Amino acid sequence: MKFEVSSSSLFSQLQAVSRVIVPKNSLKILEDVLFELNGSLLTMTASDGETTIRTSMDVQAAEGGGKVAFGAKLLLDTLREFPEQPLTFVIDEQNFGLSITSSNGNYSFVGENGDEYPEMPVEENGGHSFAMPAESLLDAINKTIFCTADDELRPVMNGIFFDLRPEYLAMVATDAHRLVKLLRPAIKSEEAIQFILPKKPAALLKNVLAKETDEVTVSCGAKNVRFAFGRTLMVCRQIEGKFPNYDAVIPQNNQNVVMVDRQTMYNACKRVSVFANSSTGQLKLALSENSIRISAQDIDFSTSAEETISCSYEGMPMAIGFKAPFLIEILGLLTSPEVRLELADPARAGLILPSEDAEDEKLLMLLMPMLLND
Repeated sequence: MKFEVSSSSLFSQLQAVSRVIVPKNSLKILEDVLFELNGSLLTMTASDGETTIRTSMDVQAAEGGGKVAFGAKLLLDTLREFPEQPLTFVIDEQNFGLSITSSNGNYSFVGENGDEYPEMPVEENGGHSFAMPAESLLDAINKTIFCTADDELRPVMNGIFFDLRPEYLAMVATDAHRLVKLLRPAIKSEEAIQFILPKKPAALLKNVLAKETDEVTVSCGAKNVRFAFGRTLMVCRQIEGKFPNYDAVIPQNNQNVVMVDRQTMYNACKRVSVFANSSTGQLKLALSENSIRISAQDIDFSTSAEETISCSYEGMPMAIGFKAPFLIEILGLLTSPEVRLELADPARAGLILPSEDAEDEKLLMLLMPMLLND
């Protein structure tokens, strides 16, 4: 088995699939990447047992065929140091030895029998599928993944909920302190499709979709979700369980409404948060006509700070507390020039929305308040 391939192209493809691999896997062969040569097509597969990624590329001067698994770390560390050049791979199908020949040298190591590598889960009968642009899926993951939890007791919170309806696709994530709901009206289905995408495969998609321009076909079965685009296929086990009723926790008819310049508020919150208590991270927003006073203090170290910024405010004077890192992260993720804060009272969740939604998008972010001490 022999082929020639570009060092940079192979490294790029190998790096994309190998991100799924976890060190010291209970099944040792899952620390490898499976190479399959069929004619001039080289296919690479990596898995952690729950998520599997497969991609393929064309190679030159191919001879023979078969499949062999090689240690991902050693292979990546070797390829990382090569400048762009053609590399010749020669694989002994009897002892699974690999020889890589470059313009200046030769590198050898031994792999494992590719027949022992676990098979990729087959597509389930009776599943449903839909398609969406890769750019749209990547943008949606970027705007929702930050709200996913790490909760062993409530695993349904540890992923992004896809809720496809005849009217729109909703993507929702929450960690019980924050919630983000993103609607895409252009993506719809006559049949309702619901699944929870775990955080890890969502993060993997962020990396591999960054260079994609093709449409992504999403197929959902009883246990697994498949994402197919270009020459790449990712199959992951979905999180089992019922996602919380997200619409029920979003407060309605909030009578106190703030319109404020997003960048001004973002910068002020970052400056003032330096003086917040390290354990609580609390920021206090005191709202009055045409102004927000942002303040923080740390009694333990006798430090405090406050800034007043202008805004447009309709409502009664009130003060509400938020956790600084959460508020700053939300303001940083939004891209509109202004943001809209909708508040009911200091004890109920605040809604943070862009002043203008992007085309074919409706975005809502919710942040639970913190109890003020004064």
